[in-house]
Amino acid sequence: MTGPTATHHTFCRICEALCGLEVDVRDGQITEIRPDANHVGTQGFACVKGIKQDRIYASPDRLTQPLKRVDDRYEPISWDTAFQEIGAKTKQLRTDHHPDSIAMYVGTAAGFSVLHPIFAQGFMTGLGSTSMYSSATQDCANKFAVARQFYGFPFTQPFPDIDRTECLIVVGANPAISKWSFLQVSNPVARLKDLSSRGGRLWVVDPRKTETARAAGEHVFIRPNTDVYFYLAFLNQVLERGEVATEHVAEYMTGYETLESIAGGWTPERVAPVTGMSPEVLRQMVDDYLSADGAALYCSTGVNMGQFGSTCFWLQEVINAITGNLDRKGGTLVGQGIFDFAKFGKRTGTLMRQAKSRVGGLPSVNDAFAGGLLADEILTPGERQVRALFVTGGNPLLTMPNSARLRRAFQALEMLVVVDIFQNETASVADYVLPATSPFQRPDLPFLFPLFLGMQSRPYLQATEEVLPPHGEQLDEASIYYALCKATGVGLFGSRLAQSLIGAAYVRNGRVNQRGVLNTLLRITRQPSFRQLLKSPHGLAQSKELAGTFLGQRVVTDDHKVHLAPTVLVDSLPRVRAAFENELIQSHGYRLITRRAVTTHNSWTHNLEDFATGKRITNRLYMHSEDAKELGLGRGDFADVSTDVATVRVPVDYLDELMRGTVALPHGWGHQSALGLSVAKQTTGVNANLLAADGPDRLEPVSGMAHLTGIPVSIAPAAGAHNPHDWTGLPQ
Repeated sequence: MTGPTATHHTFCRICEALCGLEVDVRDGQITEIRPDANHVGTQGFACVKGIKQDRIYASPDRLTQPLKRVDDRYEPISWDTAFQEIGAKTKQLRTDHHPDSIAMYVGTAAGFSVLHPIFAQGFMTGLGSTSMYSSATQDCANKFAVARQFYGFPFTQPFPDIDRTECLIVVGANPAISKWSFLQVSNPVARLKDLSSRGGRLWVVDPRKTETARAAGEHVFIRPNTDVYFYLAFLNQVLERGEVATEHVAEYMTGYETLESIAGGWTPERVAPVTGMSPEVLRQMVDDYLSADGAALYCSTGVNMGQFGSTCFWLQEVINAITGNLDRKGGTLVGQGIFDFAKFGKRTGTLMRQAKSRVGGLPSVNDAFAGGLLADEILTPGERQVRALFVTGGNPLLTMPNSARLRRAFQALEMLVVVDIFQNETASVADYVLPATSPFQRPDLPFLFPLFLGMQSRPYLQATEEVLPPHGEQLDEASIYYALCKATGVGLFGSRLAQSLIGAAYVRNGRVNQRGVLNTLLRITRQPSFRQLLKSPHGLAQSKELAGTFLGQRVVTDDHKVHLAPTVLVDSLPRVRAAFENELIQSHGYRLITRRAVTTHNSWTHNLEDFATGKRITNRLYMHSEDAKELGLGRGDFADVSTDVATVRVPVDYLDELMRGTVALPHGWGHQSALGLSVAKQTTGVNANLLAADGPDRLEPVSGMAHLTGIPVSIAPAAGAHNPHDWTGLPQ
């Protein structure tokens, strides 16, 4: 006999969209997930991943108890033993070496929880370690590095006012599949179609005619890794036409006098041989942008992960600012969260640490160093050499550049601890694997960007209780890092008092009362209580007019003005000019981009049969049919794809929506070494990031971003027999 069905109102925490959900639970199991049709922000939209995520979390592969590596196998251990042994080793390394010898890598999954990254950082601060590494340097650290220089704080991230803009130019982004970077936007295709139907102009600039471009707007091809020249030509045209909000610039900005020398000579005609974009089309885009009553340029990972991601984003923000579109209805807006996070960060130094990496001297961004340096920091002897690593909510062996070298570095560590819900590729080389709870097993608030920064196209607040209890010995990350502080003999955030107070007020039977901590956060920021928010199960709508609230009021540079020409960004231009000549020479070679499907999210959705069977059992090298035929490659043939780092062997498929000379290889594959992903392990895909370079000389110097898209590659029919389970790449 089964019990009654209970329906819970909650929200998805897979990506920024945070779609409202209705979740039916019976006898401790989720029986159905539906979009919440009455949700104030997302209004009945959810993607296929969101409504099937319970099946991912319910996999028999889920970790339910701590594991310890003993020789070449993993054995269950108790939490007490795990904390005791990890704490003792951490304490020994901290005593015998430098606190920075203990490092942490924070992955994307940590970011979609409020307390996970806070308590993880609290543990590292308690240790006195500054060796933080983040997945942001794979996809978005350029935006943080630029924002700090431009606006005074890395998390000041203007976003398009998409429901009111008259012209939106989307560069290197595919919201139809990947939603919106940082910004919460439900049902992006419908929202973009609304833009077009009300008479607005939508341009999509991309090396592929993406799902977004097919759904709405006008598509324009651009050769991968040449976006910076598009932006320079766009700025050139704005300045040449004199379409600058001069009084606005004089009142709120500095550095304008430098822009003419930056953009001078970068005409549409000059850049056309490199970008592949006709001068007439580029000028038409500029016409539409300048004639609109509210316009926005927007970019995402296709630009961020290129060779000049920081320079591109800087130029984009310059254009939006000097044309008067920043802080304007229909232009770009700066959100307001539950408190003034930028002011708080500026006052306290939060996310503002000025530090250089031990290897290479690259800057810290958001208090974290470049992930592409991690192998060097582990393998290079000396003071502060990384000897132990905590990985939380991430899978760097699939997501980081030159992951074959990183694997060797991980195997050289004295201790590797992974906190996750599965024993993924990284956890399969760990010394300790600690089982975390899933999003449905914890109470929560919307994550950092909507909560602290107000990055919502339709502002609201929402709270959710846990939908299911933890299974077995699963433990939430806040409790894990609180316990690790205790086991290591340090205070959370370096304060024994804070550790004691949190323990007394919120910890019972070794578990942090997450709801209590979240409620305290709400109350000290003068928001409705957690209980009050639960009374609005579809979200509590908030009315906020953001236009006109940022410039002159919330800019936190020392002079409270937007800095149009920061020295570190102006100094990046000689590299851009030098690369232009190389682009002219290499204009006929192949460039590799990535591609995402609606059923995938980075590296972790391939363990569900629905998403990884049949044609979905592997990734493929997508090529324009004419390019493939010129190389003698048919559909299903195997090709060897090579860079100066590695070679991977992958089946070919045709995709004529690609620009000629562009090839696409979806990332997040290569699960054959994962001990705890029984479905994903049977897939035959290859890891695209084996092809990317790491190390200080190969990273973008402003932000430490790895070059993960627009990579020059050579392609040839596969030589010799193919082993479908050869995931490691072929030797050079």
